[in-house]
Amino acid sequence: MTTSGDRRAAERAAERQHALDALLVEREGLLAVLDRVLVLRGTAGLIRDAAGADAGFVSDTAEGHGVIRWMAGTRTTALQDLLVPVGQGVGGQVMASGRPVRVSDYLSSKNITHHFDSEVNREALTAMVAVPIVRERAGRPETVAIAYAALRGDGAFGDDAVRAVKRVAEEAARALSVADRAAAGQATAVATERARIQASLHDSVAAMLFSIGAQVRDLRSTLPDNPTLRTRLGQLESDVSAASLALREALTALSATSPERALPIELAELCRSFQARTGVPARLVQLGEVRPLDAERTALLVGAVREGLLNVEKHAGAGTVVVSIGEADGGIQLAVADDGAPAPAPAATGRSGHGLRMLVERAARLGGRISLVHDEDGGSTLRVLLPLAGVEW
Repeated sequence: MTTSGDRRAAERAAERQHALDALLVEREGLLAVLDRVLVLRGTAGLIRDAAGADAGFVSDTAEGHGVIRWMAGTRTTALQDLLVPVGQGVGGQVMASGRPVRVSDYLSSKNITHHFDSEVNREALTAMVAVPIVRERAGRPETVAIAYAALRGDGAFGDDAVRAVKRVAEEAARALSVADRAAAGQATAVATERARIQASLHDSVAAMLFSIGAQVRDLRSTLPDNPTLRTRLGQLESDVSAASLALREALTALSATSPERALPIELAELCRSFQARTGVPARLVQLGEVRPLDAERTALLVGAVREGLLNVEKHAGAGTVVVSIGEADGGIQLAVADDGAPAPAPAATGRSGHGLRMLVERAARLGGRISLVHDEDGGSTLRVLLPLAGVEW
């Protein structure tokens, strides 16, 4: 016999499913313009709505751990930047098994470890479900992020809620694939434009410099004896030769397609992506030539800028952001500076950002240093000092 309570529960489930379908249709039209950060940030809110939860959050996964980055419906910063190793808590079990995990009461559950009870208790969370966001890489499934939904107070997640979160996770995985393809398309477009510029410079400017140099040499050889004019023509010939050399070096750099040589382009793209999703102006300032770097140093610098921009997005309320990079004293100096309110100091929050901490450790292994400085008048600067390969500080 069907009760009125059963009917209401069924109606609520149908309403949530309808809302989820509408949200996914809306997302379908946005996939082409999403980047990875926007995908995962939007997924947190979608999880909460789809599961009928009080809170939804998403963690990145890499190198044997996850870091909770994006949240919807949370009341504190207890979970922000929380590092979750494989096997620990609900998310760690998901990373270990590759399957959804749910608990009816997090703090009393005997099926998970309790490394994060303090953070969960500060959020007053009870029931929780976590689902892997899985993508195919090299023909094998890989968990690239974790989707969480959580309740406060009484209640539990049934099979319908788990299926709803899994559906959102599948959509998130597809959106990440589209975002990666868009990024790859941008890289291809950059490479194509570099090739076009290279060909144009070679066919126009290089040919003109060669012609000017040849005419100057002919003029010097046919002029009557005039030491002053000959000296000036000699200097002009030298300048043309130097300009031709600089052009050849520029053409060589344009022809290179390795990530190590494209570092300024990568950083400029990070600034563009940040500005597109936040509306906060962000620009790259290159302080002189930056020579090609090895893959490890390039990855560290890109990671530092990505982390700095993410921290600005989460905490600073900035009006503008400037990323600067240049060489000095046998190394690379990079800074991400904003004019917003600084994030709470580690002493106030009880811990520092795990993403920044890992970058500091990676830089130290290369003999470098990373620091985050908060200005008294507002604004913060993430600064990276990294020696070039073979240089010791």
